[in-house]
Amino acid sequence: MNWRGIWAIYRFEMHRFRRTLWTGLAVPVITTSLYFIVFGSAIGSRMTEIGGVPYGSFIVPGLMLLSVFTESIFNASFGIHMPRFTGTIYEILSAPMSAFETVLGYVGAAASKAMIVALVIFATAHLFVPVSVLHPLLALLFLLLVTLTFCMFGFIIGIWAKGFEQLQVIPLLVVTPLTFLGGSFYSIEMLAEPWRTITLFNPVVYLVNGFRWTFFGTADVAFGTALAATAAFAGACLLGIWWIFRTGYRLKA
Repeated sequence: MNWRGIWAIYRFEMHRFRRTLWTGLAVPVITTSLYFIVFGSAIGSRMTEIGGVPYGSFIVPGLMLLSVFTESIFNASFGIHMPRFTGTIYEILSAPMSAFETVLGYVGAAASKAMIVALVIFATAHLFVPVSVLHPLLALLFLLLVTLTFCMFGFIIGIWAKGFEQLQVIPLLVVTPLTFLGGSFYSIEMLAEPWRTITLFNPVVYLVNGFRWTFFGTADVAFGTALAATAAFAGACLLGIWWIFRTGYRLKA
Protein backbone atom coordinates (compact mmCIF):
# COMPACT_ATOMS: atom_id res chain seq x y z
CA MET A 1 0.00 0.00 0.00
CA ASN A 2 1.46 3.35 -1.09
CA TRP A 3 0.56 5.35 2.01
CA ARG A 4 2.80 8.24 0.99
CA GLY A 5 0.92 8.67 -2.30
CA ILE A 6 -2.46 8.42 -0.57
CA TRP A 7 -1.38 10.97 2.03
CA ALA A 8 -0.11 13.35 -0.68
CA ILE A 9 -3.48 13.35 -2.45
CA TYR A 10 -5.37 13.60 0.84
CA ARG A 11 -3.22 16.47 2.11
CA PHE A 12 -3.52 18.40 -1.16
CA GLU A 13 -7.33 18.12 -1.16
CA MET A 14 -7.61 19.05 2.51
CA HIS A 15 -5.34 22.07 1.94
CA ARG A 16 -7.84 23.36 -0.61
CA PHE A 17 -10.56 22.95 2.03
CA ARG A 18 -8.53 24.86 4.63
CA ARG A 19 -8.11 27.80 2.26
CA THR A 20 -11.88 28.28 2.24
CA LEU A 21 -12.54 26.93 5.73
CA TRP A 22 -14.64 29.78 7.09
CA THR A 23 -16.74 30.04 3.95
CA GLY A 24 -17.16 26.28 3.80
CA LEU A 25 -18.41 26.17 7.38
CA ALA A 26 -20.36 29.44 7.44
CA VAL A 27 -22.57 28.47 4.50
CA PRO A 28 -23.98 25.26 6.09
CA VAL A 29 -24.47 27.05 9.43
CA ILE A 30 -26.45 29.85 7.79
CA THR A 31 -28.39 27.41 5.61
CA THR A 32 -29.23 25.19 8.58
CA SER A 33 -30.39 28.22 10.58
CA LEU A 34 -32.67 29.26 7.75
CA TYR A 35 -34.14 25.75 7.52
CA PHE A 36 -34.92 25.80 11.23
CA ILE A 37 -36.49 29.24 10.94
CA VAL A 38 -38.66 28.25 7.97
CA PHE A 39 -39.42 24.60 8.70
CA GLY A 40 -38.92 24.49 12.46
CA SER A 41 -40.80 27.68 13.31
CA ALA A 42 -43.33 28.14 10.52
CA ILE A 43 -44.25 24.49 9.95
CA GLY A 44 -43.31 23.22 13.39
CA SER A 45 -45.80 25.56 15.04
CA ARG A 46 -48.58 23.75 13.15
CA MET A 47 -47.14 20.23 13.25
CA THR A 48 -45.63 19.80 16.70
CA GLU A 49 -44.73 16.09 16.58
CA ILE A 50 -44.20 13.26 14.10
CA GLY A 51 -44.24 9.75 15.52
CA GLY A 52 -43.78 11.13 19.03
CA VAL A 53 -40.68 13.14 18.03
CA PRO A 54 -40.79 16.97 18.17
CA TYR A 55 -40.81 18.29 14.63
CA GLY A 56 -37.71 20.46 15.11
CA SER A 57 -35.70 17.43 16.24
CA PHE A 58 -37.31 15.22 13.57
CA ILE A 59 -35.78 17.21 10.69
CA VAL A 60 -32.20 17.21 12.06
CA PRO A 61 -31.13 13.88 10.43
CA GLY A 62 -32.61 15.00 7.12
CA LEU A 63 -30.81 18.35 7.29
CA MET A 64 -27.52 16.63 8.03
CA LEU A 65 -27.86 14.22 5.13
CA LEU A 66 -28.97 16.99 2.76
CA SER A 67 -25.66 18.74 3.38
CA VAL A 68 -23.71 15.48 3.31
CA PHE A 69 -25.10 14.62 -0.12
CA THR A 70 -24.19 18.03 -1.49
CA GLU A 71 -20.76 18.31 0.10
CA SER A 72 -19.75 14.73 -0.71
CA ILE A 73 -20.66 14.97 -4.37
CA PHE A 74 -19.20 18.44 -4.85
CA ASN A 75 -15.88 17.78 -3.10
CA ALA A 76 -15.25 14.40 -4.72
CA SER A 77 -16.35 15.42 -8.21
CA PHE A 78 -14.41 18.70 -8.17
CA GLY A 79 -11.35 17.01 -6.70
CA ILE A 80 -10.96 14.52 -9.57
CA HIS A 81 -12.30 16.83 -12.29
CA MET A 82 -9.62 19.47 -11.74
CA PRO A 83 -6.72 17.13 -12.66
CA ARG A 84 -8.65 16.13 -15.78
CA PHE A 85 -9.26 19.78 -16.64
CA THR A 86 -5.63 20.84 -16.10
CA GLY A 87 -4.14 17.68 -17.63
CA THR A 88 -2.33 16.61 -14.47
CA ILE A 89 -4.44 13.43 -14.37
CA TYR A 90 -1.74 11.75 -16.46
CA GLU A 91 0.81 12.34 -13.71
CA ILE A 92 -1.53 10.65 -11.24
CA LEU A 93 -2.18 7.72 -13.58
CA SER A 94 1.54 7.24 -14.20
CA ALA A 95 2.42 7.41 -10.50
CA PRO A 96 3.22 4.14 -8.69
CA MET A 97 -0.26 4.01 -7.22
CA SER A 98 -3.08 1.57 -7.78
CA ALA A 99 -6.62 2.65 -8.68
CA PHE A 100 -7.72 1.77 -5.14
CA GLU A 101 -5.03 3.99 -3.61
CA THR A 102 -5.93 6.91 -5.89
CA VAL A 103 -9.62 6.63 -5.09
CA LEU A 104 -8.84 6.26 -1.39
CA GLY A 105 -6.94 9.55 -1.39
CA TYR A 106 -9.64 11.56 -3.17
CA VAL A 107 -12.65 9.90 -1.53
CA GLY A 108 -11.03 9.99 1.90
CA ALA A 109 -10.44 13.75 1.66
CA ALA A 110 -13.94 14.43 0.33
CA ALA A 111 -15.47 12.27 3.09
CA SER A 112 -13.48 14.11 5.75
CA LYS A 113 -14.80 17.47 4.54
CA ALA A 114 -18.39 16.22 4.40
CA MET A 115 -18.17 14.68 7.87
CA ILE A 116 -16.85 17.95 9.32
CA VAL A 117 -19.76 19.86 7.76
CA ALA A 118 -22.25 17.27 9.06
CA LEU A 119 -20.91 17.59 12.61
CA VAL A 120 -21.03 21.40 12.37
CA ILE A 121 -24.69 21.17 11.33
CA PHE A 122 -25.37 18.80 14.23
CA ALA A 123 -23.82 21.32 16.62
CA THR A 124 -25.79 24.17 15.03
CA ALA A 125 -29.04 22.24 15.49
CA HIS A 126 -28.52 22.32 19.26
CA LEU A 127 -28.91 26.10 19.14
CA PHE A 128 -32.52 25.67 17.99
CA VAL A 129 -33.83 22.34 19.27
CA PRO A 130 -32.86 19.65 21.80
CA VAL A 131 -31.31 16.74 19.92
CA SER A 132 -30.37 13.40 21.42
CA VAL A 133 -28.98 10.37 19.60
CA LEU A 134 -30.25 7.00 20.78
CA HIS A 135 -27.48 5.01 19.05
CA PRO A 136 -24.52 7.41 18.69
CA LEU A 137 -21.92 4.89 17.48
CA LEU A 138 -24.32 3.38 14.97
CA ALA A 139 -25.29 6.88 13.82
CA LEU A 140 -21.65 7.79 13.23
CA LEU A 141 -20.95 4.57 11.32
CA PHE A 142 -24.08 4.91 9.20
CA LEU A 143 -23.24 8.55 8.45
CA LEU A 144 -19.73 7.51 7.43
CA LEU A 145 -21.12 4.82 5.12
CA VAL A 146 -23.49 7.28 3.47
CA THR A 147 -20.71 9.87 3.15
CA LEU A 148 -18.26 7.43 1.55
CA THR A 149 -20.98 6.20 -0.80
CA PHE A 150 -21.84 9.67 -2.06
CA CYS A 151 -18.17 10.59 -2.31
CA MET A 152 -17.69 7.62 -4.63
CA PHE A 153 -20.78 8.73 -6.53
CA GLY A 154 -19.28 12.21 -6.80
CA PHE A 155 -15.99 10.71 -8.00
CA ILE A 156 -17.89 9.02 -10.84
CA ILE A 157 -19.62 12.30 -11.70
CA GLY A 158 -16.24 14.06 -11.77
CA ILE A 159 -14.98 11.54 -14.31
CA TRP A 160 -18.18 11.63 -16.36
CA ALA A 161 -18.57 15.42 -16.54
CA LYS A 162 -17.07 17.10 -19.61
CA GLY A 163 -17.16 20.56 -18.02
CA PHE A 164 -17.78 22.37 -14.76
CA GLU A 165 -21.42 22.95 -15.73
CA GLN A 166 -22.09 19.21 -15.87
CA LEU A 167 -20.73 18.79 -12.35
CA GLN A 168 -23.89 20.51 -11.08
CA VAL A 169 -26.44 18.73 -13.26
CA ILE A 170 -26.96 15.56 -11.21
CA PRO A 171 -26.66 17.17 -7.73
CA LEU A 172 -29.11 19.97 -8.58
CA LEU A 173 -31.56 18.20 -10.87
CA VAL A 174 -31.53 14.69 -9.38
CA VAL A 175 -30.09 14.41 -5.87
CA THR A 176 -31.61 17.55 -4.31
CA PRO A 177 -35.18 16.89 -5.55
CA LEU A 178 -34.95 13.26 -4.43
CA THR A 179 -33.78 14.43 -1.00
CA PHE A 180 -36.70 16.81 -0.55
CA LEU A 181 -39.11 14.11 -1.77
CA GLY A 182 -37.43 11.42 0.33
CA GLY A 183 -38.95 12.21 3.71
CA SER A 184 -36.22 14.54 4.94
CA PHE A 185 -38.75 16.99 6.38
CA TYR A 186 -41.81 14.78 6.79
CA SER A 187 -42.87 11.20 7.35
CA ILE A 188 -43.87 9.25 4.26
CA GLU A 189 -46.70 7.83 6.36
CA MET A 190 -48.31 11.25 5.97
CA LEU A 191 -48.66 10.68 2.20
CA ALA A 192 -51.75 9.21 0.65
CA GLU A 193 -51.64 6.33 -1.78
CA PRO A 194 -50.31 5.88 -4.42
CA TRP A 195 -47.68 8.48 -3.49
CA ARG A 196 -46.60 6.57 -0.41
CA THR A 197 -45.80 3.50 -2.49
CA ILE A 198 -44.17 5.55 -5.23
CA THR A 199 -41.93 7.23 -2.66
CA LEU A 200 -40.50 3.84 -1.66
CA PHE A 201 -38.77 3.73 -5.06
CA ASN A 202 -36.78 6.80 -4.03
CA PRO A 203 -33.39 5.53 -2.74
CA VAL A 204 -32.95 8.58 -0.52
CA VAL A 205 -35.90 7.43 1.60
CA TYR A 206 -33.85 4.50 2.90
CA LEU A 207 -30.78 6.62 3.65
CA VAL A 208 -32.73 9.29 5.54
CA ASN A 209 -34.85 6.82 7.49
CA GLY A 210 -31.88 4.63 8.36
CA PHE A 211 -30.07 7.63 9.80
CA ARG A 212 -33.22 8.87 11.55
CA TRP A 213 -33.65 5.47 13.22
CA THR A 214 -30.21 5.81 14.83
CA PHE A 215 -31.43 9.08 16.39
CA PHE A 216 -34.89 8.16 17.62
CA GLY A 217 -35.24 4.39 17.31
CA THR A 218 -38.19 4.85 14.97
CA ALA A 219 -38.49 5.46 11.24
CA ASP A 220 -40.73 4.76 8.25
CA VAL A 221 -38.37 2.04 7.00
CA ALA A 222 -36.76 -0.76 9.02
CA PHE A 223 -33.09 -0.09 9.78
CA GLY A 224 -32.01 -3.40 8.25
CA THR A 225 -33.72 -2.52 4.99
CA ALA A 226 -32.16 0.95 5.00
CA LEU A 227 -28.70 -0.49 5.68
CA ALA A 228 -29.06 -3.05 2.88
CA ALA A 229 -30.17 -0.35 0.42
CA THR A 230 -27.23 1.88 1.38
CA ALA A 231 -24.78 -1.00 1.04
CA ALA A 232 -26.23 -1.85 -2.37
CA PHE A 233 -25.75 1.74 -3.54
CA ALA A 234 -22.17 1.70 -2.22
CA GLY A 235 -21.52 -1.56 -4.06
CA ALA A 236 -22.88 -0.07 -7.29
CA CYS A 237 -20.56 2.93 -6.92
CA LEU A 238 -17.57 0.66 -6.29
CA LEU A 239 -18.45 -1.34 -9.39
CA GLY A 240 -18.73 1.87 -11.42
CA ILE A 241 -15.30 3.09 -10.26
CA TRP A 242 -13.75 -0.30 -11.00
CA TRP A 243 -15.17 -0.17 -14.52
CA ILE A 244 -13.82 3.36 -15.06
CA PHE A 245 -10.26 2.36 -14.19
CA ARG A 246 -10.60 -0.98 -15.97
CA THR A 247 -11.59 0.67 -19.25
CA GLY A 248 -9.93 4.07 -18.82
CA TYR A 249 -13.26 5.80 -19.46
CA ARG A 250 -12.55 9.53 -19.86
CA LEU A 251 -9.28 9.12 -18.02
CA LYS A 252 -6.92 8.31 -20.86
CA ALA A 253 -8.69 10.07 -23.71
